[in-house]
Amino acid sequence: MGDNLKVAVRVRPFNDREKQRNAKLVIEMHGDTTIIKDPNNMEGEGRKYTFDYSYWSHDGFKERDDGYLEPEDGRYADQARVFEDLGKGVLSNAWQGFNCSLFAYGQTGSGKSYSMVGYGENKGIIPVSCEELFKGIEERKLTDDAEREAEYQVSVSMLEIYNESVKDLLNTKSFKKGGLRVREHPQKGFYVEQLQISPVRNYKDIEGRIAEGNFNRTVAATNMNATSSRAHTIVSINFAQKAKNDAGKSMTKTSVINLVDLAGSERADSTGATGDRLKEGSMINKSLLCLGNCIKAVADKQMGKATNPPFRDSTLTRLLKNALGGNSKTIMIAALSPAGINYDETVSTLRFADRAKSIKTRAVVNESPTDKLIREMKEEIKRLQDQLKLGGGPGGVIVQGIPEDQVEEMRKQMEEELKKNQKEMEDMKLSWQQRLKDQEEGSMKMLMEERSRQEARKTTPHFWNLNEDPMLTGMIVHFVPAGHHALGNAEPADIVLKGLSVEKDHATIDNRNNSSIKIVPKGAVLVNGVTIDKETELRHNDRVMFGSTHLYVFHHPQDAAIQEKEGKPVERVTFDSAQQEIAEKKGFDMNMLGKSPEEILLQEDITRALRMVGEANAMSTALDKKMLYKLELLSPQARGLKDGRTQVLVRAKNLTNGKECLWRDDSFVDRKYVMQEMYQNYAEGEEDWDCPQDKDPFQDQEDAGYIIGTTFVYMNSLAYCIEMEDILPVTSSTSKEECKMKINILPCHANGGPFTDDEFIDDPNELLGRSLCLKIRIEQLLGLNRKFSHVWCRYKMHQSNDWNTSEVIELSSGNPLIDFEKTFPLNPVTKTLLNDLLDAALIIQVWGRQKPGNLDSSLANMTTKQLAGLDEDKLRYSFDKGAAGSRKADTQTKKGTEKKTAAVVNPETEKALRQKEVQIQSLRAEVNRLRAAKDKEASTTRTSVGFQGGESVNSKMALVTAVVNEAKRLKKETILRERLASILQTGRDLPSTEIKQIEEKIGENKPSKACVIM
Repeated sequence: MGDNLKVAVRVRPFNDREKQRNAKLVIEMHGDTTIIKDPNNMEGEGRKYTFDYSYWSHDGFKERDDGYLEPEDGRYADQARVFEDLGKGVLSNAWQGFNCSLFAYGQTGSGKSYSMVGYGENKGIIPVSCEELFKGIEERKLTDDAEREAEYQVSVSMLEIYNESVKDLLNTKSFKKGGLRVREHPQKGFYVEQLQISPVRNYKDIEGRIAEGNFNRTVAATNMNATSSRAHTIVSINFAQKAKNDAGKSMTKTSVINLVDLAGSERADSTGATGDRLKEGSMINKSLLCLGNCIKAVADKQMGKATNPPFRDSTLTRLLKNALGGNSKTIMIAALSPAGINYDETVSTLRFADRAKSIKTRAVVNESPTDKLIREMKEEIKRLQDQLKLGGGPGGVIVQGIPEDQVEEMRKQMEEELKKNQKEMEDMKLSWQQRLKDQEEGSMKMLMEERSRQEARKTTPHFWNLNEDPMLTGMIVHFVPAGHHALGNAEPADIVLKGLSVEKDHATIDNRNNSSIKIVPKGAVLVNGVTIDKETELRHNDRVMFGSTHLYVFHHPQDAAIQEKEGKPVERVTFDSAQQEIAEKKGFDMNMLGKSPEEILLQEDITRALRMVGEANAMSTALDKKMLYKLELLSPQARGLKDGRTQVLVRAKNLTNGKECLWRDDSFVDRKYVMQEMYQNYAEGEEDWDCPQDKDPFQDQEDAGYIIGTTFVYMNSLAYCIEMEDILPVTSSTSKEECKMKINILPCHANGGPFTDDEFIDDPNELLGRSLCLKIRIEQLLGLNRKFSHVWCRYKMHQSNDWNTSEVIELSSGNPLIDFEKTFPLNPVTKTLLNDLLDAALIIQVWGRQKPGNLDSSLANMTTKQLAGLDEDKLRYSFDKGAAGSRKADTQTKKGTEKKTAAVVNPETEKALRQKEVQIQSLRAEVNRLRAAKDKEASTTRTSVGFQGGESVNSKMALVTAVVNEAKRLKKETILRERLASILQTGRDLPSTEIKQIEEKIGENKPSKACVIM
């Protein structure tokens, strides 16, 4: 029987982000049981899970003078308790010769690193286990018999799996296209070929190797624009014990301790990611998906189900095959966020851990005679040499019918395996002390350089890096001592930064004896979130971004001392705070004070998306893709919703033809990762880095259309059974007016007949319980840009989730006739519906598809960088008229439409039209004020609501209605503004003689004296 995989869960305290959002605590722990409650139903029982250990580390602790967090009560689980339960088991198994694996799983920021590594005095499982291992070695050396004195050998390796590619973090030569190969050995299982394994003498050596690996990881991630939080890291500690047994025979007992820090499990709603994002696009999340599938399949198989775990489906699962049901003692620690805002991700983590706890592994002691190992190695070398001599076929036989290229590939594999075995053979013959000496000589120089660098940081001005992974922040340092320094992407620059948007001659920095340090930009440089274009002095703690990915903090020791003496506070800079500053300087509201949780969540989405948009633009420029991306926000109302979250969108514009499209945030993220892969191939010199146009992630291949804009139709007059006719602006998500919409809404009977004058509603409440129909007609769009080839409108009616969509109109002018009419029976009129008519707006979306334009010939030879740098008004495109379609905007018109349209779009009357619109708004405001006053008026009380005269609101409304109906009967399109003012102020209409005089003046081309009938 095997051992069950041990599973522990641990919940951390609230972080700053969760505190700012007043997050709810949704995690409870009772013994080994963990309960998570739905933040929208805190009174419910919640979901219960039972694990080997449930660690409560949310509260109930105090900080000692040395910084260690110790429990105030028996509930809090500190680092010592976690090591006692989990770390000691790892050590015990290693001493016995078992392979061990320790997983850390959870969403980004859930506390994985704290449990695994820790900080300061709060050391995690990895450092404490390593320290205890070397303590044990020293104790054994003191107690071993002289005759049986053992030799203890510890070595370490560190690798990263990113996008299915393996990198040896201790060997930068492995940072090549495709990474290192993963092979399978008949006895050892899967392994990484040519992975560097470094001998170590103590934990300080291990710490140094891990720091070296993190440094290499940070540089590579920045240069290649990779996202470190989406990479898996495996630190392997190889522990070998060589000693004589009771028979005097030399034996070797080996153990491999795999410490696995899995990439942050993908956030769902909190970043707009969806299930599709986890399955499509790039291979960023392939490893996590396959790991989940393997865990499920292993558990099912051990329960008797016929299934084969898909270990070969990803690099991660191949390397962890032994840990998941094979030769290993395995522990998983799942890190949990306590906050309700992370509910979905936390539930996902708990499900993952719950599934894993049913897995059984069958670990065996890895012990063999030392001379047997050497003999087997020699036999393996001889077998490979014989195969190579005989042509490379298995068993020494040349295989017929295999293409030469495959034979050559087999030959190369055998040669590489032979070299590997010969290297292992040589290592076994070397004494351990000799191997340690060779390793130490190679690392001594690096150690001295690191010490020198740490000393220099105390006195010399320098830049230190910011990274979204806190473990990688501060890993890169660039010094700027007194003198002149060039910064660029290659030597002879003094400071070399590789990656997106960094130019050969990017900037110069002048340090004038540490008293004044100034930077002169020649490429893209941001200081404290603002793009600079002239010489700028740098102060201590300034945030500086070079290009689009190199984000640094400037440390000026001399300036820091001055600021401290003056009592100026020095803020703590983090990656998130620096990114929020950039977003704020770009015009986004990043102030969290008084914001709702939804608004703070939107701020986080904006910050993240803005960074990715910048990277996408930088990659488009580097690859000359002629695409430009901008961030846009779309309110829930503009999407036809009453409430909800504002949606983050990305507008993609083809600079060669002017075509634009809107991508949802999750769709853009998928595309961005594929863009990233293309850029990496390009940067690595691949000739076929580009892809066919129909698969190009930079461009949108589907011509599905996008929202041109929305208009809000307020229907309060309909509550009085007054027809509404208006010309309303259609505005984009950036508040730019795209066109106008001519709309008519008629209250009518079920048979479609209009209400008569006698059916005027004095009090909207009279409609309650009655039948009413609304006939909504979208007549026409006016002044639409010629770049659109097709257009259509859609809206949702009262409390309905169904879209009412017009036909798709093919444009041949900028004034397409929509002619979309639909009647809605409201039977009966409810209080909710009445409130909607009085207070809410009907939101109509205008959608369109663009046709490609022709870029002005003077701009045709410009690069992406040059085109993107032009102002919008200088990017000129010409658009041919659309071809004739089955239904054209200008041919299907009703009687009188042509005349009205011509009058409206005539340039000479455009100004008058705008004045009329202002008058409409004024009239609507007065009506709203009247309605508000009328609602307060008692049934027997007459109120003037601030107007002159003593006439009641009801009589004024009746008189306004009468004037409107009179104009309609006479087929007048306008009402005298003075008549309405007189009614609203005095309760009386103007005398007929005065009306006639004003109408004669209107005939003299003074349109400001009239209001369009609503």
